[in-house]
Amino acid sequence: MSSQHSLAFMLLAVMSAVLMATIGVFARYAALPAEHITFYRLVIGAACMLAFMLLSGKAVQVKHKPSKRTIINGVMLAGFMVFYVQAISYISMANAVMLIYLAPLTSAAFAHFVYKERLTQINCALIVLALLGFGLMLPNNLDSDNQQQTLGYLYATLAMLSYSGFMLINRKPSQSTPYQSTLIQLSVGAICLLPFVLQSPIIPSLNQWGWLIAIGVLPGFLAILFAVKALRVLPAISFGTLAYFEPVAVVIFAWFLFDETLVSIQLIGALMIIFAGISQGVVMREQQSNKSIKME
Repeated sequence: MSSQHSLAFMLLAVMSAVLMATIGVFARYAALPAEHITFYRLVIGAACMLAFMLLSGKAVQVKHKPSKRTIINGVMLAGFMVFYVQAISYISMANAVMLIYLAPLTSAAFAHFVYKERLTQINCALIVLALLGFGLMLPNNLDSDNQQQTLGYLYATLAMLSYSGFMLINRKPSQSTPYQSTLIQLSVGAICLLPFVLQSPIIPSLNQWGWLIAIGVLPGFLAILFAVKALRVLPAISFGTLAYFEPVAVVIFAWFLFDETLVSIQLIGALMIIFAGISQGVVMREQQSNKSIKME
């Protein structure tokens, strides 16, 4: 693969991460309940994915029997999105996304018990480093009396756990194509949220419809499409490293648009989480390479 070709797919991965970061911004401007925002993101995203498959000659892939894992992943995806949107209603976007980006490290810890993928001392040290980093990001005034922030961190934790489950389930290879999996997961997620939307129906205003369409097309469809294309070419470690542009973009958006600033100690904590996450990916890649060499 030429360097220019590789650079093009790296750019797609970065664009995917930045587009993913826009969900918090659009959600705040839409000013709708989390379940409504997530429902429209999933429905519009699924419709765009279906149209893309039909127009790009992949219509034969639309009709298929989804696996149980794909359906469960759709539920996890819906939970992750709802909890994240709900979290940023109570705490800053930066704190919410940094907690969510503990998911790769949390998944590694879970895999230690679920998939018997033993953690080395380096793995454990990186997990501890990330937890210390998040501890530095917590505001000093977070206490039992501050119910708003407590709720925000609770929702962010649930989003992180949902994302971790999503990652763990996706670790095993699937017979479905990436496009089939994405279409089903978006559709299943929307179906899960439909009862909650019908229970408290809201007719969005014209302005809100604009933000909802942006949510469905940009972080709901294009971000996933770019990620799927990049993942077909780039090594997992390269994509995982570039994915950390998302929390960086979230911090920048929050700073410029909502005046949400991080103090020095919180910035240090954020850098610790990003460093630990990227390092974890590098270490896992080396462990997999060493395992392959031994098997040969």
